[in-house]
Amino acid sequence: MIYVIYIIVCNRIQPYMTMISISDVLRRIKESSAEEVVAEHLEQIRKSKFNTFITVAEDQSLQRARLIDSEESESNGRLSGVPIAIKDNISTKGIKTTCASHILDGYIPPYDATVVERLYNEGAIVIGKTNMDEFAMGTSTESSYFGPTRNPYNPDCVPGGSSGGSAATVAAGEVAISLGSDTGGSVRCPASFCGVVGLKPTYGAVSRYGLISYANSLEQIGPMASNVQDLALLYSIIAGYDPKDSTSVDVGTGTGAKTGEGTGAGADTNAEVRGLKIGIPAQYFGEGIDPAVEKAVRNGVHDLEDSGATCTEIDMPHTDYALAAYYIIAMSEASSNLARFDGMRYGLRTEDKDVITTFSDVRALGFGEEVKRRIILGTFSLSTGYHDRYYLKALKIRTLVKQDFDSAFKDVDVLITPTMPMPAFKIGELVDPISQYLADVNTVPINLAGVPSVSVPCGSTRGLPIGMQIIGRYFDESRILGVAAAVEAARG
Repeated sequence: MIYVIYIIVCNRIQPYMTMISISDVLRRIKESSAEEVVAEHLEQIRKSKFNTFITVAEDQSLQRARLIDSEESESNGRLSGVPIAIKDNISTKGIKTTCASHILDGYIPPYDATVVERLYNEGAIVIGKTNMDEFAMGTSTESSYFGPTRNPYNPDCVPGGSSGGSAATVAAGEVAISLGSDTGGSVRCPASFCGVVGLKPTYGAVSRYGLISYANSLEQIGPMASNVQDLALLYSIIAGYDPKDSTSVDVGTGTGAKTGEGTGAGADTNAEVRGLKIGIPAQYFGEGIDPAVEKAVRNGVHDLEDSGATCTEIDMPHTDYALAAYYIIAMSEASSNLARFDGMRYGLRTEDKDVITTFSDVRALGFGEEVKRRIILGTFSLSTGYHDRYYLKALKIRTLVKQDFDSAFKDVDVLITPTMPMPAFKIGELVDPISQYLADVNTVPINLAGVPSVSVPCGSTRGLPIGMQIIGRYFDESRILGVAAAVEAARG
């Protein structure tokens, strides 16, 4: 009860939200019980005005909390009793998983994703599945079949996407930590818009087993938290080699990758930045960047310089082509991946007719407009006569983008850019899909190259947060999390 009163009092001081940390939750569990803490979180979620969750796993989470509280339980995990929110495109056994789409409404997976298994092994409690853009296709969480999520800093604004629910629920203090997925910025965009920290790991560092695919060669599951220390802990739990995932990378026993301890685990969040070489890519500060965003990011860089880091402007010439290449590749992979949703085995089923008509009816009724748009464009890009003209050319550009990063990291330790070119926009403001696609200009190159990056708050404008993006070498999550912690300390 004290915990709930604390949240209510803070909300009166700061009208919309107050964040909590893992240590806050563990302290409260020690004072009372896991069951009581889960009940308090459930009450907070129940009163939420932000539409952060699609499914709240009330019975399952309370049952698991009782088990942790029981004398028979020998759980001593790092997250023992801590509630966590999971994006609704990550499989959870016995808990509905919809991808925010009508076509999967009511689908309950028969297995857990590897990341969920690892969380359970550390005593975490899945409290529910968060709202998102349908099939993770979007930048605002407005395309969800279950309605838009609202930004806790300003409920008239979007929380970003596609992991908008996962970011907003942390920002609103409903949970301390959450998981999202990032195909072209879907962890970092909402982290920036909601004033939390979010990590897009190196491609292959975190198992994709149990993630419902949108674009296999681009997407990664990523952690979100209210602070860098919690983010580093959560990442260390979910990262590591998984033989069930063909895209998982075994980087050697020295990193703990085989044991699930995480690649780049144990990030030094008090890392010394003296001597750090920072690259500032000119192309990421170009046309379309809000002046307040650029100022906040550059002020954050100046703080690092004051701590002994050195900065240099660098050129990444193929950045201008990354956005077009990304959308061709992502939509092409989506058109292939989403062909499996036909209403024959699970999810939505219309009145049975012949196979072709039933298949067409299910998809017409089950998919939203944005998903249909991307399937059509992706199918076109892969069609005879256009495959080489679009898809193959996009793959070649992807290689050039990767080479830009390889070249840059010969001279610098990290790259720093704005996460998003603007703060959160109003719900319904960007109705033209091209406008939303353009908002991903600073995040999609990272997915094309497969390198890791983290978004950390570095300022605000008009009452809305601004995120700084810190990009690192492959499997160098430890370094970028250390830099993010330094920014967090300096910027408050």
